[in-house]
Amino acid sequence: MAVDLSIDLIQATVQVEQALGDGTRTVGTGFLISDPTPNGRPRTILVTANHVFRKMPGAIATIGFRVENADGSWRYDPAPLKIRDGNKELWTHHPDRDVAAISIDAPPEFTKAAVPEAWLANDDTFNKYSVGPGDEMLALGFPQGLSANPAGFPILRSGRVASFPLGPSAAFPTFLLDFSVFPGNSGGPVYVSENGRGAATAVGPGFIAGMLTQQVELNSQNLSIGIVTDARFVRETLSLMDNPNAVPATHQMAQRGAETPGLMSAEDAAYSR
Repeated sequence: MAVDLSIDLIQATVQVEQALGDGTRTVGTGFLISDPTPNGRPRTILVTANHVFRKMPGAIATIGFRVENADGSWRYDPAPLKIRDGNKELWTHHPDRDVAAISIDAPPEFTKAAVPEAWLANDDTFNKYSVGPGDEMLALGFPQGLSANPAGFPILRSGRVASFPLGPSAAFPTFLLDFSVFPGNSGGPVYVSENGRGAATAVGPGFIAGMLTQQVELNSQNLSIGIVTDARFVRETLSLMDNPNAVPATHQMAQRGAETPGLMSAEDAAYSR
């Protein structure tokens, strides 16, 4: 794994958007994963939140590639991305969680920038590195469609884990992160880096913990809490691309706490962003 996970993930994170025809646009975040086909053919996959694509009514979205110029500067170079063929969705989505994946034809620079599937956390990763409440995680995205600069790089922010326990993912498929979430953040990677603080000092180069999918609101009030979908469900979605008839191991498993009468969780108050 590369020494600086933040730089690698910044390079792999892109804006996904679609103009709506009325002067507005719907915007989300995605990140690129290198996941070869079963026969070993190289493949670049865009991962984002399923609701990002679902909110786009048209067949063509835009993916925000960037190009490095000869003088070391960068320029924004968006490209079309076909997400529908008529009424047929061309992406794969998880049956239970807000995760989507689609194979893309990326420029060579982005094919190289795509991060390995192995960087996604496994079910034992949090326990292995003693990650828990109060530990810092980093998140990349395009809040309100804003980028860090005209070249279209994502904005890096941080928050602390705000829930317990963090696993097993079959019982606790999401966890909370203490930071403000805005439209455009959905689909961005949430990760632990050795350059961060808290738990990050003990985890080596780091790992992708999950994907930002929602914010928590109660009575129309933004509680500045993000909901992160565990990386396990990204892994399961990637597997479904090769075997669409498979049933993920987590499918229809009981969600602890969700069945408790009278108990309202933060996820019950979540709003997709």
